[in-house]
Amino acid sequence: MKGKIGALAAVFFLCMSAAKVSAAQELLDGLTLEEKVAQLFFITPEALTGVDVATAAGEVTKESFDACPVGGIIYFQQNILDREQLSEMLQNTQSYAMERLGFPVFLAVDEEGGTVARVYRSGMEGIPDVGDMLSIGQSGDVQNAYRAGEQIGTYLKELHFNVDFAPVADIFSNPQNTVIGDRAFGRDADTAAPMVEMAVRGLQEAGVQATLKHFPGHGDTAEDSHVEYAISYKTLDELRASEFVPFEAGIREGAGFVMMGHISLPNVLEDYTPASLSYTVTTEILRKELGFDGIIITDALNMGAIAENYTSGEAAVKALQAGADMLLMPADFADAYAEVCAAVRDGRLSEERINESVERILSRKSALQKNA
Repeated sequence: MKGKIGALAAVFFLCMSAAKVSAAQELLDGLTLEEKVAQLFFITPEALTGVDVATAAGEVTKESFDACPVGGIIYFQQNILDREQLSEMLQNTQSYAMERLGFPVFLAVDEEGGTVARVYRSGMEGIPDVGDMLSIGQSGDVQNAYRAGEQIGTYLKELHFNVDFAPVADIFSNPQNTVIGDRAFGRDADTAAPMVEMAVRGLQEAGVQATLKHFPGHGDTAEDSHVEYAISYKTLDELRASEFVPFEAGIREGAGFVMMGHISLPNVLEDYTPASLSYTVTTEILRKELGFDGIIITDALNMGAIAENYTSGEAAVKALQAGADMLLMPADFADAYAEVCAAVRDGRLSEERINESVERILSRKSALQKNA
């Protein structure tokens, strides 16, 4: 009897999976090439509209989104005045997306807790202080990580965000690191991994997609990728034994996104190509070896590690060739968008490659819409 029930459950799962794929495929079939390429971009509201600082979403936002329906919009503290203003801005933006395309736009923020918490640090009333992640890790109680994720996810969902660029899955193993610090849950994999897993669970049970960052691990670097290449000298086996472990825990828990860091791995790649532009790291390791089937997004492409070494168009095309699904904040969005379109037309990128990422994006958006 158990075998029969198991077989029926397997058939049901396959049918549900097929329905999900067909829904995404149906949406994909209705998009032009230009609309598909737009879905690959995750940009600021300022990059979308051309205004200096966006604190509202009205006719300019609607017209801009109609012209270029990007896949995601990320907000910073400058965009936040108060609860009513932020909620109305996000609701309006989402309504424009639904009207234009029939499916949602990703609305994201960096809300890790601790020092990187755009909403909490805006001073908005009623937002809890969940503390920093290193202190949560040091508590030894994984339920503290779950509660932090759930609290953050709850207030983000109430404000109409649907993606959080958190939790940090890096390990703070290098005392010279000035970037990660108390953003990480621990100084070793055994501490960090179960905390990351539970933070992902808390966020996503609250209705907000979690993002594991910054793969393959920023915690053992001494440099700041906001300014220059950040380098990890570990071998692949050393990364597997340490840096990858918290990411694997978050992937098992079903994290919606993994963010690729601009981390150079000379003892893996034999050159200083950033991981975010590397097919070996993005596709062969993260996608195939670690089995991540969600959305791979780059870290911000306007950071010095990228912007000082590549044009916006070059970086966008290279990241997609490497296997990224979404491109975060290119320094020049117009150049990056135009270059990706040109790359498809001249064969540097196949339309099948674009479709693969867009279908993955639409599958996640269909699930968000269903659970809204």
